[in-house]
Amino acid sequence: MKLESTGCTDPGLIRAYNQDSYHIDPAGRFFIVADGMGGHAGGEEASRIATEEIRSYIDQNWQSSQSSSAILEQALSTANQAIVKDQQNHPERSDMGTTAVVIMIRPSELPVCGHVGDSRLYRLRESQLEQITEDHTWIAKALKIGDITADEARVHPYRHVLSSCLGREDLNHIDIQPLTLESGDRLLLCSDGLTEELIDQKIFQYINDAPNLEQAAHTLVEAAKEEGGHDNITVILVSVEA
Repeated sequence: MKLESTGCTDPGLIRAYNQDSYHIDPAGRFFIVADGMGGHAGGEEASRIATEEIRSYIDQNWQSSQSSSAILEQALSTANQAIVKDQQNHPERSDMGTTAVVIMIRPSELPVCGHVGDSRLYRLRESQLEQITEDHTWIAKALKIGDITADEARVHPYRHVLSSCLGREDLNHIDIQPLTLESGDRLLLCSDGLTEELIDQKIFQYINDAPNLEQAAHTLVEAAKEEGGHDNITVILVSVEA
């Protein structure tokens, strides 16, 4: 399996600072997007800590006999503990936290995705864009059980309220799931600065119509800014070839 990837991040048009963070492993083994919260300094630090801790843990345990799922869950848990420790050492950042979405691809087993919060993973296969992750938000739960419609969810005043994020001593919701990949698939990891501005059909069109991954990533960010750019926008795109 051959992978190509690209990523970019932008503060958007409203925020003075960028609290998002991302990492693309140079060897294409794993990919991380984190979206910090808790004020300028807190949000930046939370997403930075998460990205670095996840990267470091996966890197150090890549050759471990543990499953990818176990490694990824522990990587996210380790990131959570590191953020909590930083909160304790710096009370001015006590309310900081971050989302995270991670893909890990080892040659010996199925790829896995792990996430906490509302940063998302999508898979574009042929002509269908599928949201793989399920947002850890009150709104996502209400949508799932039919209490609200998709159109209502997009404008609901509580749509940003997370039910889980990294940076909480009582963290008990880390989602880990296997991910099937086929030649021709394209993957999108993104912060909610993208999905708040663009509906899935628009995201599909911009990825599908672009001549290459780099252009697709740039177009997605610019399109989100044209729709208002109310939040930081981060995207990673990965294409799968035989």
